[in-house]
Amino acid sequence: RPLARQTPRAYRRAMLRHVLPLLTLLTACADLPDIGRGIDADALPSADLAPLGPILARADGLGASPVAAPPAGRVAALRARAAGLRGPVLPPATRARFAAGIPGAR
Repeated sequence: RPLARQTPRAYRRAMLRHVLPLLTLLTACADLPDIGRGIDADALPSADLAPLGPILARADGLGASPVAAPPAGRVAALRARAAGLRGPVLPPATRARFAAGIPGAR
């Protein structure tokens, strides 16, 4: 059957059957780059290091304001939430059941 009259699935199969070998032939004719040599690190230029003091002084001069302390209510709420997360993950009854294991399994 002509390609145009086939179902979409059969059309895709036919296209792959014809296009894939063509693409394989085209890529087989391409020149490969020379990757066997690698890069000589000694031939690369070294980076210039800048002193950090002038950079920090310029950043301070840009008018950066100090960070304000978070509200006390938010801090208290986060500490309470953290305290609640420190407890055991499993309830005591479930932990005891797991510790006992499955009867007859051993």
